[in-house]
Amino acid sequence: MAKTKLILASASPRRVDLLAQIGIVPDRIAPADIDETPLAGETPRLLAGRLASRKAEKAAEIVAGDADWQGALVLAADTVVAVGRRILPKAETEDEARTCLRLLSGRGHRVYTGVAVITAGSPGNSLRVVETRVSFKPLSKLDEDAYIASQEWHGKAGAYGVQGLAAAFVTRIIGSYPAVVGLPLYETASLLAGRGYAVAEGWRKE
Repeated sequence: MAKTKLILASASPRRVDLLAQIGIVPDRIAPADIDETPLAGETPRLLAGRLASRKAEKAAEIVAGDADWQGALVLAADTVVAVGRRILPKAETEDEARTCLRLLSGRGHRVYTGVAVITAGSPGNSLRVVETRVSFKPLSKLDEDAYIASQEWHGKAGAYGVQGLAAAFVTRIIGSYPAVVGLPLYETASLLAGRGYAVAEGWRKE
């Protein structure tokens, strides 16, 4: 019986690396470009779930009509960083990054990562949203300036990557570390297994 194909609806190297950590290599990368603007009154949790679902649907649309990919699983994820109900942007400018760092400095925040799995050519999706609490130390002007100069913040939710230089700012994580990086592995494996994907097949040594 042929193994179910897997499409990753993301160009993020971090998500590819996280999947590899549990022995999963996507058969295709199909980045899904969608409007990520929050809806009026939308909570961070709902936003993370909606964006993950929409990315999965968009990637499925990309392969629609290609018989080779019908029945493949499509995996998508989205990460939202929030201070209270305030959703922080995926920083694109130094001003945005500096604003985010000042909001995060010396306090706790929450990271919501939505994971969606759908079957190409079939209706319905499987969705989980994982909440992780993260606390930052108080950031000095030197911390802020050095991190801004690193450019590591660019395009990242909340203007930081916990797997990089910003790890020096983190005093506590309660929840899923890989979810903060971009993909909660337990929940991802569970969703894929629930759709018939043989998660552990790649673990065997030849």
